Amino acid sequence: MDPNKMEQSEMDDEMDKKTILEELLLKKSQQKKKMSPNNYKERLFVLTKTNLSYYDCDKMKKGSKKGSIDIKKIRCVERVNLEEQTPVERQYPFQIVYKDGLLYVYASNEESRSQWLKALQKEIKGNPHLLIKYHSGFFTDGKFLCCQQSCKAAPGCTLWEEYPNLQVASIPVKPMFPITPNRLLKIPRAVAVLPLPESSPKFTTAESDSELRRNSETDAHTRGENAVSGIQLKRHVKTQATPMISWGDPGSSSSEEEESLTGYDDKKGSVKHYHVHTNAENKLYLAENYCFDSIPQLIYYHQHNSAGMITRLRHPVSTKANKVPSTASLGSGIWELKREEITLLEELGCGQFGVVRLGKWKGKYDVAVKMIKEGSMSEDEFIQEAQTMMKLSHPKLVKFYGVCTERYPIYIVTEYITNGCLLSYLKCHGKELQPFQLLEMCYNVCEAMAFLESHQFIHRDLAARNCLVDSDLSVKVSDFGMTRYVLDDQYVSSIGTKFPIKWSAPEVFHYSKYSSKSDVWAFGILMWEVFSLGKQPYELYDNREVVTKVSQGYRLFRPQLASDNIYQIMYSCWHELPEKRPTFHQLLSSIDILREDDKP
Repeated sequence: MDPNKMEQSEMDDEMDKKTILEELLLKKSQQKKKMSPNNYKERLFVLTKTNLSYYDCDKMKKGSKKGSIDIKKIRCVERVNLEEQTPVERQYPFQIVYKDGLLYVYASNEESRSQWLKALQKEIKGNPHLLIKYHSGFFTDGKFLCCQQSCKAAPGCTLWEEYPNLQVASIPVKPMFPITPNRLLKIPRAVAVLPLPESSPKFTTAESDSELRRNSETDAHTRGENAVSGIQLKRHVKTQATPMISWGDPGSSSSEEEESLTGYDDKKGSVKHYHVHTNAENKLYLAENYCFDSIPQLIYYHQHNSAGMITRLRHPVSTKANKVPSTASLGSGIWELKREEITLLEELGCGQFGVVRLGKWKGKYDVAVKMIKEGSMSEDEFIQEAQTMMKLSHPKLVKFYGVCTERYPIYIVTEYITNGCLLSYLKCHGKELQPFQLLEMCYNVCEAMAFLESHQFIHRDLAARNCLVDSDLSVKVSDFGMTRYVLDDQYVSSIGTKFPIKWSAPEVFHYSKYSSKSDVWAFGILMWEVFSLGKQPYELYDNREVVTKVSQGYRLFRPQLASDNIYQIMYSCWHELPEKRPTFHQLLSSIDILREDDKP
């Protein structure tokens, strides 16, 4: 061996053994039996770079070693709230949470405690699996005083404020969609098909295997200055007058010299006009908080959000016969498929909107055809789903192929996913799956949701029932009827809007406030569904009871197939404060670490 390397190795060993801190501290018994009595003993604690050890001590002389904790196994070091009637000598407690247990230690004063906390937190900075939450109260008499949980391994109830800082330093930032060869079907990375209002994506119609795929690049398909996703806006500005917007049929003509963009109430048939205002920065707006550089950008936003209007811009007014669907402009020649080229086969599922059927396109491509009945109460969601799918493309989102809108029933045509609904698959085949496969399913969903989050879309209905399982067991997110595009990561739904309570965050069922963080809450519930193999969340409680219990701090228990680390991730999604929940990007990194550990 190289003498220089030997010398360096010896120096490293010496550094590892070098004492960082050494002090006589009070140690609480670890209560290995659930109701064993508390006792407190003085121990000489010695901290090095590799271990925290404690020894018998007689007249300040180190005796036999009584215990030692590997620094690499420590997951949290933090203060503990005082118990009632705490004597003077136990006023400064702190805790050390490690892989195999929990240790309570008492310093003699605040300076000593702060010194130990600072030193320990510095040494564990690079550790894997640091906690997101910890217990602020002692575990005593068989339960945590802070949250009354009776399992010593129960997830924490208080956000560990040190966690974000430590985590940033300990885990390198990975690409949002890491390549995972040999574990997943090799597919292209995410391609965002989010056209600017002046452009629209093209649908490939070449007779080839790529016929049912979007182009990997967005082609510039210019329709003039005011083309908006295939819907044209006639622009005739009145002299010395405030322009008005009416969301109109692109083929219609207007005798008045004004901007024509016509939005109306389907049921009552009443047309609503809105003035477009200009602020001091020459930005256009209907509602002052939402300003845009151009009319097309304004329209694009208000197609997804009402924000000052009585309703969002849903679809153009049609002057054609009543039997022609009001959604007829959805295809706009770009996405419109020929109905006669689609052969309908067996039924795959049904809902209040209509049915989903297996189909053949041009006699050779399997597709799923979602059909909406005339007069269906879900037509708005149906339109929303089609509009959203036109704008988004990602390997873990169900691929959108086109629509048939010239007559009822209207079709949305998507790729056919072999194994169907994730929830049904878990119930029927879940016992055949290994935990690492379940984690991979969650990772797939998280990839899709990170993509939506990064492009300012809120799904609002994320659940196992709205995901699909492909032939290679990869999972794709679908059902975008409630999805909304937002500017400030917040969407407030109108009063009376239905939503799935058992998948909803507290701010949703209390205030109807949606954000990417309410999607994160739903993702935690979806993870729970996956690891419980399709069980109903809160199965013992009805919706009203769920609202009460969740508001009081109750959370779902750990599924048997979920490790403590996996449960810690799903539990972090259920923080009562949205800003304290992780982002989907952060969740991807956390899950990816576990995927590496769980590789078979």
